[in-house]
Amino acid sequence: MSAKRAKKEAQETQTFVSWNVNGLRAVAKKGFEDIFRDFDADIFAVQETKLQEGQNPLELSTHHDYWSYAERKGYSGTAVFSKREPLQVVHGMSDERFDVEGRVTALEFEDFWFVCVYTPNSQDELKRIDYRCAFEDCLRAFLSELAADKSVVMCGDLNVAHEPIDLARPAANVGNAGFSDEERGKMDELLEAGFLDSFRVKYPDREGCYSWWSYRQKARERNVGWRIDYFIVSEDLRDRVVEARIHDEVFGSDHCPISLTLAI
Repeated sequence: MSAKRAKKEAQETQTFVSWNVNGLRAVAKKGFEDIFRDFDADIFAVQETKLQEGQNPLELSTHHDYWSYAERKGYSGTAVFSKREPLQVVHGMSDERFDVEGRVTALEFEDFWFVCVYTPNSQDELKRIDYRCAFEDCLRAFLSELAADKSVVMCGDLNVAHEPIDLARPAANVGNAGFSDEERGKMDELLEAGFLDSFRVKYPDREGCYSWWSYRQKARERNVGWRIDYFIVSEDLRDRVVEARIHDEVFGSDHCPISLTLAI
């Protein structure tokens, strides 16, 4: 390979977008297709689609689409839209406890795995914390297995603010769903297993950056939010992170989209 070609390939990037849409049919009525086209992402992943097979309200001819549905109607679900056709698509983690909720869609490409995840909410008083922690353990093992083969890019609503910097009011939320010791500890375990929070790779100390806001008390207007949506990458991609952004200017859901640009 010539030096010129090698330099060109080294400079090529791909952009990925992730968004918890909190109901794809609802956000489709709020300009989703226009937002999708404006991003022009190589891969666009969504969580909480709340759809069953055959209910896709979108016409996105530029991308291939892959769906994981929950058995329960109007609940959970993930989908990935990709300009390139993957080598294979995996729905779930081969564990029926979690796969019935459509929480994982994984696409294999020549150079990396792309995984879209919607982590279970622990609910009020941590009613579902045991299920949540079991999901986290299964996910970590799943991602580690993929990472043993090739690089991994994982995104989604992980339903946890990892550190106090990741939510507006940490002191008031200690022990609550999304900021409990158990959930934060599981994120610690994931990162210790050889994965990186790409946003903190780029912006380790940046404050006031959130991806979810309650609909109550004008929380979004006041930026009283939480950063619970992530792009997690395997350690070997650390130096490939070109940009990581939170697009809080985009409306349509109680979450906003996030994006990652990689030299990959």
